[in-house]
Amino acid sequence: MAAQSFDLIVIGAGPGGYVAAIRAAQLGLKTAVVEREHLGGICLNWGCIPTKALLRSSEVFHLMERAKDFGLSADKVGYDLDAVVKRSRAVAKQLTGGVGHLLKKNKVTVVMGQATIPAKGKVSVKTDKGTEELTANNIVLATGARARELPGLEADGDLVWTYKHALQPPRMPKTLLVIGSGAIGIEFASFYNTLGADTTVVEVMDRVLPVEDAEISGLAKKAFTKQGMTIMEKAMVKQLDRAKGKVTAHIEVNGKVEKHDFDTVISAVGIVGNVEDLGLEALGVKIDRTHVVTDEFCRTGVDGLYAIGDIAGAPWLAHKASHEGVMVAELIAGKHAHPVKPESIAGCTYCQPQVASVGYSEAKAKELGYDIKVGRFPFIGNGKAIALGEPEGLIKTVFDAKTGELLGAHMIGAEVTELIQGYVVGRQLETTEEDLMNTVFPHPTLSEMMHESVLDAYGKVIHM
Repeated sequence: MAAQSFDLIVIGAGPGGYVAAIRAAQLGLKTAVVEREHLGGICLNWGCIPTKALLRSSEVFHLMERAKDFGLSADKVGYDLDAVVKRSRAVAKQLTGGVGHLLKKNKVTVVMGQATIPAKGKVSVKTDKGTEELTANNIVLATGARARELPGLEADGDLVWTYKHALQPPRMPKTLLVIGSGAIGIEFASFYNTLGADTTVVEVMDRVLPVEDAEISGLAKKAFTKQGMTIMEKAMVKQLDRAKGKVTAHIEVNGKVEKHDFDTVISAVGIVGNVEDLGLEALGVKIDRTHVVTDEFCRTGVDGLYAIGDIAGAPWLAHKASHEGVMVAELIAGKHAHPVKPESIAGCTYCQPQVASVGYSEAKAKELGYDIKVGRFPFIGNGKAIALGEPEGLIKTVFDAKTGELLGAHMIGAEVTELIQGYVVGRQLETTEEDLMNTVFPHPTLSEMMHESVLDAYGKVIHM
């Protein structure tokens, strides 16, 4: 059979790949996307979306338990874990169906199977029906990443889980150990802890949510501890002894090894890029610690070959992948493309309380040599937060004292994953403290705290 030829072939249909394919098709490029498992990738099927559905259930459960605080009564509050999971899977299914529809609508050819690149401009796909050969001048790698497995801590789906098992749990954990306190670890810890699991989080760094501003990490730890979690920082799980229905974890903390028993362990110790079995080495693609090395335009250095999203390195976020997908499609179509700046990409963690940030932390700004002004505003000073019954949280802003540039924003509290975008837009528009101070924020909203935090950095705060 003759090879099918395209202008662009995208390998991987996650939030990077499917978006790149759609944008390329909109720009008139004949486009194919190759996917080995599910349209929508990890994000829609096993990541961002189903976890948010689970977390929404635990949030509603938490509010039901607090009904009395709102003058309401809810007797015998309980949950059905299977029904919670079923809802989460239905949400994921609805969205993956949507991706299929969008690809079809944009006339993107979808090939389901395992891709390899035998030579420049050629893609060979192993499908159910045999092998399909495709050719294109441009190929985009969007193969994503998978959970990192540490020796001795491998998942078995029974006692030790990865995120996939945690999304479709065989049972409700009673005593849970979460290894790693990045976004994935903390979101699962938050979900299971809210539903009643006795939860311990072990973090090798000196604080939970180690990529966040230190002050925000400290407030998060305080909140998690108040909710009954045990947080162990500067700690490492050395080994897991598995027995029937029980895991004994050897945890090294302060140079001593302690033994603790759990019935379930979730491993969330980072990710590794899906770079194997594609034929990248033979093409001369540079790979550094399981990630493809690219320039700011996602070019690999091999003519006509690009890499976007998780496979191209940090930050490992769906919205970064999508934005890179659009940029690369526009570049290939000969449009003027702007590179994605990692420090302009917001990070959101959907635990309780939520955490969100963009730009430099206070420590990073100082380390980069900036003379800074820092503003803070607590949720307790905001009318809407008190009315919502969410008085705990903080909004923090970091400015360049010389130019008034907003260097970073860091938040913890209710709905901050939605609020952060205000500062993201501000940074994109190269706004200064003066613009933000002169902006009128509606009342009563949580967003008013964003205004007050800016005012505080310059000694003009009103409600504190």
